[in-house]
This record gives sequence, C-alpha cells and structure tokens, in this order.
Amino acid sequence: MIPGPRNLITDVAGLRVGNAQDVVLRSGVTVLTADRPLAASVHVMGGAPGTRETDLLAPDKLVGGVDALVLSGGSAFGLAACDGVMEALHAAGRGFAVGPARVPIVPGAIVFDLLNGGDKDWTANPYPALGRAAWTAADPDFLTGSIGAGMGAMTGTLKGGLGSASAVLDSGVTVGALVVVNALGRATVGDGPQFWAAPWELGDEFGGLGLPRHFPAAVEPFPDKRLGEATTIAIVATDAALDKAGLQRMAIAAHDGLARALVPSHTPLDGDLVFAVSTGERPLPDPLVHPLADAFALGHAASCVLARAIARAIHAARPLTGDLQPCWQSRFG
Repeated sequence: MIPGPRNLITDVAGLRVGNAQDVVLRSGVTVLTADRPLAASVHVMGGAPGTRETDLLAPDKLVGGVDALVLSGGSAFGLAACDGVMEALHAAGRGFAVGPARVPIVPGAIVFDLLNGGDKDWTANPYPALGRAAWTAADPDFLTGSIGAGMGAMTGTLKGGLGSASAVLDSGVTVGALVVVNALGRATVGDGPQFWAAPWELGDEFGGLGLPRHFPAAVEPFPDKRLGEATTIAIVATDAALDKAGLQRMAIAAHDGLARALVPSHTPLDGDLVFAVSTGERPLPDPLVHPLADAFALGHAASCVLARAIARAIHAARPLTGDLQPCWQSRFG
C-alpha cells in the first residue's frame, strides 16, 4: 500500500474534515462530514467511553447513514458539540427524512481534557459553537497536531493531538484514518524518540526512525490517569462499498492498529473507540471470486493506517505556553 496524495483521511474522495479550537479553553472539536450521508458503524473497546447516538450504528438498527461524525474534547460537556453540528446541518437542509421533517444524524465521541491546564470556568457550554464552527470549516485539506479535538490532548509521556493518514491498496481502494490521541499509554518506546508504530510507517511520515536497536526491559505500567481521563477516539474510512456489518468488522480490525501504536491500550481507564464509514463509491469485486479477500485487506489496511495516524498525531503536536507535557518535536525534533 502507498499513502494517498494528502496522506489524510480525506484521500477518500468526498470526505471533508473541519477543526475548531479555543486556545484559552485548551480544547476543541473535529468534524468529519460529506455532501451526502455516509454508511457508518462503531466498535468500543475502552472501559470508559463517552458517546452520543452510537446505538443506531449497529447493523440491525434502522438508520442507514450519518450526516457527520464529531470528535470532541470536553468530556461529557463536549457531546454538546453535536448540537452545533446538527444546527448547521439542519440549516443546510440535511438530515434523515421523517415526513416533512429532517433530523440530522450526528454521532459523536469525546476525550477527557478538563485537567490539561486550560480555563474551563465557562458560564455557557462552549462546545455547541465549536461544533458548528468545525462543520463550517470542513474541507479536504486540514491541519493535524495541536488543533481541533487534539488541541489539549495528552498521553502517558508526551502531548497528544489530532492525527491522520491514508493508504491506497493494489485494488485501488482507499482507506484513511482520523484520530484524537489522548491516551493513558505511550506512543514512543521507553524514553527514546522511536514510535511503537514504526513497523507500519510509510516513508518518513513520522521521522523515519524505525525501532530502537535495544528495547527497554518490560515494566508493569502504572495508571497515571484516573477513570475516564484517557481516551483515543478514531474514525477509519474507505470508498469501498461496505454495509454497516462490514464497517463494524473494519472498526474491530482497526483497534489492532491502536494497540500497535499505544502501550498499553484498551485499559479500564480509556474510552477507546473507532468509528468506520464508507462513501460507497467503489463497488467490491465479485464475492464469488474470493469471498474473504476484501474484508481481509480492508481490516489489515485500517489497522495499519490507524497506527500511522496515531504516531503522526504525536509527531505533529506543537508546544503551547502552559503545557503540562512536552511535545515530541520539542524533545526530539
């Protein structure tokens, strides 16, 4: 597989991503959307998730598509970012038709960034406005690192952030990932600059450092964050025509990439979650030729792309006055 031209999730044609953030708040919102509804599903493996409208993404539920997906900081307060996105979609005439009414379908997930040094003493919840601003800013080209929902993200040792990556498979199918890394675990090996995701790096997209020659002795990690304070939330996307069941399997496989890039992951203290979406633009080959080949390839690609996106998030983070953690660039760049 090779990276797409942007090496972003928006290499899946038709997708757009928007970011909005507040530096004083040290938090923000990231929105993925498209011009028409996207088939979507989700899989949660963390022990402390924060979500909205995820039940309707199950394969047996009625609604077949979503108008946007929201990744937000702010813990439970951040779920209100979906309200702002819904308002913007409603004004644009988007939504699931129920008679003459239209109801925008906007699932979301949040990370806990309330204790990252930002001013959280607001009088009115700021996340609806941030959600609307993020949807308005949605574009195929967007920035990563300390921006959007990754503005105030942290990990076990270094600043977290917003990351993205893509891959084009031999079949021509494109797979991309978008992730907010706010993990309890570490993205780098020991005290060095090398990333756990190094075996899946394409080119030098996060430094080209490979793995260390000698690995540190195995240790038992200590949970430095409390319940609900650590979460990695992600979206994997493809142009392959998958239904909700196929997308759920793709989301499950993508969790392998999260585990490859963050050590430890999927702990009782994390809310690790992966959405999966499809634009449906590329029909799958005849299933009678090889009924499992496409699901196999898409799952593997999703896990590889998500691992790369996580490392790229840490690599792209930048310093901000008042940071509680160093960023990778300041320490190793």
